[in-house]
Amino acid sequence: MAWLVVLLSAANTLFWYFIWSAYLMFKKGTFSFLLIFLFLACSSEKNTFTNRAFHNLTSHYNAYYLADTKINEVKKEVRNKYKEDYTQILPVFIPIDSATIDSNEEVLENARELASKAIEWHRISKWVDDSYFLLGQIDYLQGNFDDAQNTFKYVNVNAKDNDLRHQTLVALLRLYVDLGEYEKANFTIDYLSKEEEISDANRYELYRTLAYYYESRDDLNGVLGALDKALDYEQDKKEASRINFILAQRYQRSGLDALAFDYYKKALDGNPPYERSFFAQLYAQQVAELNKSKDLKKVRNYYEDLYKDPKNKDLKDVVVYEMALFEEKQGDLDRTLELLHQAAKEPGSNPRQKGYIYQKLAEINLDQFRDYRATKYYLDSALTFIKDTDPVAIQIQEQKEMLDQYVFHVERIEQNDSLMTLAKKSPEEQRLIAETYIKSEEERLLREAAEAQQPQSSSIFDNLLAFNDRGTTSSFYFDNSLVMQQGAIDFRRNWGTRPLQDNWRRSAVSFQDANPTIAAPSETDSVSVEEDNPLNQLPDIDELLGQIPSSPERLQALDLELEESYFELGKLLFFELKEEEQSITNLETVVREYPESSKKPEAYYLLYLAQKDLGGNYEQYSARLNREFPDSRFTFSVNNPHAASGNLAYLKSSEEYAKAYDAYYGGNYSQSKSIIRGALESYPLTRNTERLMLLDIMNTGKTESKANYRAELENYIANSQDSALVDLARNMLYPLLSEEELASLNPQKDTQSDSTAVNPDESTEQNVDIDLSESPYKVNNSQTHIFVLAMEPSQAETAERLLGDLENFHAKNFSNARLRTGNMNMSRENAIYIISPFTSADQAKKYYEIFVKEFKSENLPQEIINSSFFISIENFQTLNKSKNLDEYRAFFKSAY
Repeated sequence: MAWLVVLLSAANTLFWYFIWSAYLMFKKGTFSFLLIFLFLACSSEKNTFTNRAFHNLTSHYNAYYLADTKINEVKKEVRNKYKEDYTQILPVFIPIDSATIDSNEEVLENARELASKAIEWHRISKWVDDSYFLLGQIDYLQGNFDDAQNTFKYVNVNAKDNDLRHQTLVALLRLYVDLGEYEKANFTIDYLSKEEEISDANRYELYRTLAYYYESRDDLNGVLGALDKALDYEQDKKEASRINFILAQRYQRSGLDALAFDYYKKALDGNPPYERSFFAQLYAQQVAELNKSKDLKKVRNYYEDLYKDPKNKDLKDVVVYEMALFEEKQGDLDRTLELLHQAAKEPGSNPRQKGYIYQKLAEINLDQFRDYRATKYYLDSALTFIKDTDPVAIQIQEQKEMLDQYVFHVERIEQNDSLMTLAKKSPEEQRLIAETYIKSEEERLLREAAEAQQPQSSSIFDNLLAFNDRGTTSSFYFDNSLVMQQGAIDFRRNWGTRPLQDNWRRSAVSFQDANPTIAAPSETDSVSVEEDNPLNQLPDIDELLGQIPSSPERLQALDLELEESYFELGKLLFFELKEEEQSITNLETVVREYPESSKKPEAYYLLYLAQKDLGGNYEQYSARLNREFPDSRFTFSVNNPHAASGNLAYLKSSEEYAKAYDAYYGGNYSQSKSIIRGALESYPLTRNTERLMLLDIMNTGKTESKANYRAELENYIANSQDSALVDLARNMLYPLLSEEELASLNPQKDTQSDSTAVNPDESTEQNVDIDLSESPYKVNNSQTHIFVLAMEPSQAETAERLLGDLENFHAKNFSNARLRTGNMNMSRENAIYIISPFTSADQAKKYYEIFVKEFKSENLPQEIINSSFFISIENFQTLNKSKNLDEYRAFFKSAY
């Protein structure tokens, strides 16, 4: 801002110079000459030095300056109103909130008017193109993307200032990414890569926009590289802190804890907001120490201290949630659930955190208990805290589609079955059941009131203990919610629901004043007594009895609904939830209770498939189909499991498979599953069936938990007859297996090298001495190091057992080192596996020496093992920018 102060001072000085000159000329009688001079200078028709100077000055520090200031004010408000969600990977750019833009419509229109005046009134000034750029920015903020694009293109073509052109091209690149026009974005990137003398400010925005481009394409390595470059040009320390936090999050998600720790520490620099500091410290402790600590008491004390810290009063839900995740890793499921329920009740500054808590509860209920109803309702709760536009919300909605159908049919079966059972009872029995139900609801309300009356401990862990009579409840009636609740229930039992009025006990109420002595609450009252009364939750007995069906038509309608729900639930359990036994139960209900059902042939067929999967008596359903429905397409499918390749069913199912495959690779997993289900129902038991089922499992791997994914793969491997598909499924299963399971499947090979083994000391690479002082890499033996194994992406794909072999190698040789393995694509040419952390170069060197001599892995050439290296964290950041592995290997051989 110093330059702006100088320029404004100069403008001020020039203004007073004109005033002083006018005063002198007035004294000398030449004031009229000065007025003519100023009039001529104001003209935008003449392009003289005086005219240009005047218009440059007035345009820049009047219309343009004010318009730019107003635009920046709106951008600042967008940033300030955005609530960062540090539990998720932060976006490169803060999203533009349309509500904030709409509320600032008048400000932006004022800025548009000023920028337009700068163009119209000062046509010969050098700020015309800059003013057009402001107009493009306003259109972009307001979502007028076509106008913004045209304006940016105009400025790029007509602007003479290279800095402005580069600034405009970067803005245009971001717009192309917003619109998903990646071909145009690629062209813009290529054009900018050939431009010279790009200013530091523009380079910073360019690399940030490149990171945004790679973010939108799910290219992790591209995001990392672009953000690393952006840091070289960032002048704002708070923004640098945010970028470092993003890099740390992405490295942590990739399993590269050593790198994540380094960036979390950097994120603490630059006086960041307290919440970012809190999460940076929390996650840095996780990747550095907590997840590896054997001292459980130390870890729990760490979380307890965070919980008690007054500065974290708005982050207590985060602390308890992280504690729950820690206890989950210790295998204490009961403790995990208690802490998650506690976290849902704790105060927090980020509503989305509550959504993630409920999402975790849903995940546990699904994976551990297979409780689909609880899972559905927890996901419903999660969506009340997460915006519909969030990617997490979209993912939950896709997962919930199936669960919504499940719960709908389960609850309809329960409700209709209960109503039909009640309909068969006498009126007296119906009334007795209704009264018993109301009494049970009263008891439930009492229990809830008692729980609310329990004293709260100040400790996070004491809060989870059952009430142990520490402290006493209040003796004052209106302070004791339990006593008030009991009194209200007793009153209702004795006197029913009565309005607030005097003499309410008299039977002849008509003789009393019709107007109650105590006025009813008005609409303006802040609290309504009736609304707060928990007894309003109790149903009326006549209302309950009115729900019981009495007419034959109503009973028939309920019965038809039952038939539909049993059948649809059976299909859902078989195809979507892979619950064959429950599916059989529901489908057998259909064929037993509804012998004339039109759904009976398909029910027989699904029972045939389910029993076959379970190894049961599936032939009985084949016989029933042939006896009862000889002309059904389901009977044909059972009788012809290996239909000829040229038949219509095979061709049609092949078309459906292609559609499902395209949807899968387009990321539309829910759509892919829907296509697969339709194909399996319409064209069952073709030669495509097993291909469709494996593709369905691949969709499961993208949308559901690892436990479900693994279970389906194991079931497929056990039942599939296609050896090629079984091998493919095994390759998908290996990364999900534990170290012990991998070892049992593939015992450790003899690691002693034979006479044909390549000696690591005789590597094909040349030992090239380089001048270390001129290298971009620096020797720092005391810094944390990581070990790198680099190869082509195709080699990484063929080395299927590499991760498992690395884990076995570590267990055998470095069992106490707590080493971690992660992998990433450094570039299109190189995929790398990273083993970390090593606290010094000496430790890394010991690992390296043992590794090159003893490590073996199927399909991994020895030359890749020999070309491995270790590198300090600081040097890795340099390498990740340059991507030049050969350059670092030369440094490695000379330095180590």
